[in-house]
Amino acid sequence: MTNVTCDLCQTDGGEILYRHDKYRVVLVDDPLYPGFCRVVWHDHVKEMTDLPVADRLLVTQAVWAVEAALRDVMHPDKVNVASLGNMTPHVHWHVIPRFADDATFPGAVWASVVRKTPPVHIAARQQYMIALKQAVQVHLQAVQAGV
Repeated sequence: MTNVTCDLCQTDGGEILYRHDKYRVVLVDDPLYPGFCRVVWHDHVKEMTDLPVADRLLVTQAVWAVEAALRDVMHPDKVNVASLGNMTPHVHWHVIPRFADDATFPGAVWASVVRKTPPVHIAARQQYMIALKQAVQVHLQAVQAGV
């Protein structure tokens, strides 16, 4: 089921890293936060509790696999995991690598900017994107295989 006014029903929401029959993992185009991923449920569902229990488990396993991939590849100081949906009421999870020098740390990525991240640090993090794409695939394939 899709909703014609929902951004996540009408677009992928980022570069596809992994596509499952029921969800997709995308890399968000955010120049301040390389590695920012979303796990997006394909069907227009507003809340996690609107999903059957098996689907809730499926999507959360994907979230944890993406977090593991981010940690393995980017070695962030922290990983933020959030399911807000206030602006886009469609089940999706944000999985965001955080670094002490990022623009809003220790606040949320949506908070006011408190510093300018050195461009050399952002460039170094962007170098991880190919490895991150591969790691997301590997981690999610392992989940699908039941490993």
